[in-house]
Amino acid sequence: MNHNQKINLAITLGDPASIGSEIILKALNNFIFSPEVNITIIGSRICLEKAYYDLQTKTNVNLAHPDKLNLVDINTSCDFIWGKGNADTGKASFLYLEKAIALTLEGKFDGIVTAPIAKSLWQKAGYNYLGQTEVLAQKSGVDKFAMMFVGKSPYTGWMLRTLLATTHIPLKAVADTINPDLLDSKLDLLIHTLKEDFNLTSPHIAIAGLNPHSGEDGKLGNEEKEWLNDWLENARKRYPQAQLMGLIPPDIMWIKPAQAWYHNSNIAVADAFFALYHDQGLIPVKSMAFEQAINTTIGLPFIRTSPDHGTAFDIAGQGIAHHNSMISAIELAITQCINRHYLR
Repeated sequence: MNHNQKINLAITLGDPASIGSEIILKALNNFIFSPEVNITIIGSRICLEKAYYDLQTKTNVNLAHPDKLNLVDINTSCDFIWGKGNADTGKASFLYLEKAIALTLEGKFDGIVTAPIAKSLWQKAGYNYLGQTEVLAQKSGVDKFAMMFVGKSPYTGWMLRTLLATTHIPLKAVADTINPDLLDSKLDLLIHTLKEDFNLTSPHIAIAGLNPHSGEDGKLGNEEKEWLNDWLENARKRYPQAQLMGLIPPDIMWIKPAQAWYHNSNIAVADAFFALYHDQGLIPVKSMAFEQAINTTIGLPFIRTSPDHGTAFDIAGQGIAHHNSMISAIELAITQCINRHYLR
């Protein structure tokens, strides 16, 4: 990227009945724009205006005015009740995402920041996807992708990065799902992303064991002894530029990250953490960084970030939703875009 180029980001509106419009209008009112960044909302003007005027009459919160925002208008109905999403709002949120992906693949945008959607309402609208991540991957023609969670500590400035090997599957299915090929694929993506999006060419990565105490030599589970330890040794040979630490007992892997998050960013701590299943990674991430954590999809041909929270239908339209995570998602997307451009 040269200094005459700009970063172009799309922000999808999410489910119209959710807090999506609120957190976007709050974030863009508070966000200090760089002259090198253009931000465009992908959504419905009438839905965005409904959110603006409804919230202005209920609260004293400061919001960006819709007329001052760049907008790709997707004409969908604003006939909804706050917090009462339905098949129509589910369809609208899908159409916003679909349009953002299409425009990004055409080269109009460098990345997408997605506001929250309700998977159940996608189902009601006839869209049978597990979530936004799967739509992004399918429409981009990508079959190798992963969810990584990133958060910057408000106390020390330290950056937490966590990758999940598996995501939304039952706990009893985890041991049968992970295998050397799967872990190779996820680790490949992680190391590539740390270099391309975070400028970390020699990363230190902490890798969790599967069982309590990482199996304790087979006494508490056999996976480590039977194949995980061998997989890790082979991975070290494949990636000599990376320091792969593990297999770390899951109950102690998060001690140093917590210290770095709350107290001291100068302690020796990994650049990224590789968790083998959903709760192993996300319980500590959300305990530390619930309002700061960002979900970024890695493996796509463009940047995608999203606040790590849902639609919050229970507080939609009340003006009390926190927008910190949306600001962090925008800032992370900009940083990742800049890093990719400079590396190319």
